[in-house]
Amino acid sequence: MGVSTSSPGKGIALVTVDFPPVNALPVQGWYELADALRSAGRDPETRCVVLAAEGRGFNAGVDIKEMRRDSGHGALIGANRGCYEAFAAVYECEVPVVAAVHGFCLGGGIGLVGNADAIVASEDATFGLPELDRGALGAATHLARLVPQHLMRALYYTSRTATAAELHAHGSVWRVVPRAELRSAALALAAEIALKDGYLIRLAKAAINGIDPVDVRRSYRFEQGFTFEANLSGVAARVRDTFGEEERS
Repeated sequence: MGVSTSSPGKGIALVTVDFPPVNALPVQGWYELADALRSAGRDPETRCVVLAAEGRGFNAGVDIKEMRRDSGHGALIGANRGCYEAFAAVYECEVPVVAAVHGFCLGGGIGLVGNADAIVASEDATFGLPELDRGALGAATHLARLVPQHLMRALYYTSRTATAAELHAHGSVWRVVPRAELRSAALALAAEIALKDGYLIRLAKAAINGIDPVDVRRSYRFEQGFTFEANLSGVAARVRDTFGEEERS
């Protein structure tokens, strides 16, 4: 359980997330993920990083139960900062990051894959931001990198999800494969990237980031301010307390 790093092939680092039951990461988990990604990218032998997960889905966002246990704002501040660091670690990783997505990719998961360089998804993968249903805001910055502007807004306001096939049609998912083939497909793309010169691929990553039209760190940080405002106003707690009521009843 936690975040682990392995080397499945020459020049490839596989960072795997495993926080049962649904990969809803606690505060420390986001920091662990950020550290693993940065460490993998700094390794001079690494030319591509694959970000994957075990379990039922790729990522379910922050640990809502951890939020509920905190009577103050410590968990919220920790989650905000942890997500910020993890998302930035994907984007700023010195080499390309390929996200291997299965099952649900929600909330913070969108922040991770939206900042990745390429996405390979299983046929059962779904992507969405149920933030308004959870008393939160954020990661519209990253969803906007996956779908066109008006679709992003509609998905955000309704908390609906998009399928891997739909994202593939928009060009943001590289390949959609059967779930049993997901890991091998992601590693195959990583292996192709890893054939490039290590120094040159790092220059390419820095160059491509440098021409991005949106500063993803600043944009996401702006969103986080509204998340904190929602919490200070009390509306976030009111909405968050109703999250999952149907499952509990």
